[in-house]
Amino acid sequence: MRKTQFLTLLLGVSLSVFSIIIFFIFWRRKQSSSTESDQYDVESSENNNKQRILFSSETEQLVTFHGGEDLTISDILDAPGEVIGKSTYGTLYKASLQRSGKIRVLRFLRPVCTVRSDSKEFNGVIEMLGFVRHENLVPLLGFYGGNRGEKLMVHPFFGSGNLSDFIRSGDVESMKWSNILSITIGISKAIDHLHTGMQKSIVHGNLKSKNVLLLNPSFEPRVSDFGLHLLLNLTAGQEILDVSTAEGYKAPELIKMKEVSKESDVYSLGVIMLELVSGKEPINENPTGDDEFYLPDFMRNALLDHSLSDLYRPEILKSDGDNLSEECVLKYFQLAMSCCSPSPSLRPNIKQVLRKLEEIKKC
Repeated sequence: MRKTQFLTLLLGVSLSVFSIIIFFIFWRRKQSSSTESDQYDVESSENNNKQRILFSSETEQLVTFHGGEDLTISDILDAPGEVIGKSTYGTLYKASLQRSGKIRVLRFLRPVCTVRSDSKEFNGVIEMLGFVRHENLVPLLGFYGGNRGEKLMVHPFFGSGNLSDFIRSGDVESMKWSNILSITIGISKAIDHLHTGMQKSIVHGNLKSKNVLLLNPSFEPRVSDFGLHLLLNLTAGQEILDVSTAEGYKAPELIKMKEVSKESDVYSLGVIMLELVSGKEPINENPTGDDEFYLPDFMRNALLDHSLSDLYRPEILKSDGDNLSEECVLKYFQLAMSCCSPSPSLRPNIKQVLRKLEEIKKC
């Protein structure tokens, strides 16, 4: 009997000890699991903080400006779009907003090409660009920042095409002196507003005929893409300059300085003026920056060969009856050449360009 009681007592103690051991092991595993979980959360918080911010639903936002007050996030995300332009840093869509029926341009900026959207710098640039309003500039109506880092800029749609296509069309309207002069003055007024009409000056940074839209039937210019370089990172910004070089709009100093300026905007304006009077593309195949004539190939060749007849289309002289003198066209050409001076300090500022254009208009 005693032996049986002893065995029972021993079995009970053993079970108790075993239970305690099992509980202790389970408790240790739970603590270890909890610690590992905490370590994972800390690493996730520290190492993936940026990703967490970008993918948080709380970061989805829509900022609207004058003319875009009726925009909604659903309008932008649900609108059927047609691709109308592509670049290394983004895509342009012609979109029909289903709720309002309005046609808008949505500019999608690739996240890898832009500066961080949660930075004060980025938000400050969006706000600055959104408040720019001028009759010769394409306004920013709204900006959407998605929870996956996507960025969409909303602009009005102009269906009359761009200045580059207009110049190369060979249409009689593209050779009219009155149109050439009014388009040049409109572009100059737009750049003047960016350079001098804002509390903080804005350099366009990518001025070219493809970025000038026209309104029919008056052919009033609307300059687009201004200040876009301010939203892009250094790599994407350099790609813009590389494209600008190939197309002939890049000022020679940008080969070494890399920083766009008011003076480089004036240079690009001068190239557009040469396009307007010549009807030719301003291609520059070997831009070294060391050449005295850092100009589009057709212009450099014409100057070197003293073939002034290639510098402007002779049809221009007959476009507006007998009232236009060759002297007026030559003054316009001289102004364009001064804008394209190899030295930034020798170029006129945009106010001086406007004054000279008004004088030419009266001649």
